[in-house]
Amino acid sequence: MPRIEESDVIADVIVVEPDRHGDERGRFVETYRRSWFPLGREMTQGNRSEKQAGAVVGLHYHLHQADYWYVLRGRARVVLHDLRVGSPTDGATLTIDLDGDHDRGVFIPPGVAHGFASLTDLTLWYLVDSYYNPVDELGVAWDDPAIGADWGVAGPVLSERDRSNPSREGIEPGLRPRYGMRT
Repeated sequence: MPRIEESDVIADVIVVEPDRHGDERGRFVETYRRSWFPLGREMTQGNRSEKQAGAVVGLHYHLHQADYWYVLRGRARVVLHDLRVGSPTDGATLTIDLDGDHDRGVFIPPGVAHGFASLTDLTLWYLVDSYYNPVDELGVAWDDPAIGADWGVAGPVLSERDRSNPSREGIEPGLRPRYGMRT
């Protein structure tokens, strides 16, 4: 049986350690199952992100979309931050290392900001439960002291978008997610 645990740092974040099977030919892992996530919906889009060591992506968040992340190759430092007004864990930051050699995935509910640093060159596979919607692609500053993220890399390489995200306090009131509200 896979090990499925809700985070004790951020409500509704689920960490999964799936069963792995292997022999001299290699390994087999069931990486995702809808039934593992009580708050999840059907995933509608799969994506693959390949990054060089030192890259930082995020912090991004969505009002309506959930993500499920799984590293296939390399190591990632995943940073999650609860932005949800009314959440019992509003303001909490969680750091999880995912490694392609140690099978583990993370379910990220809407309203939880998420990003990752490439500790090595990596391939991240992820599923989302909504098709891409630029209106629901929001961000918060990766280096905001109020979030206090430890990215584990020196001299991070960021996109222009990620360098220009507002601080947590600078998020427009209408763009701040609310706990338990989702369409």
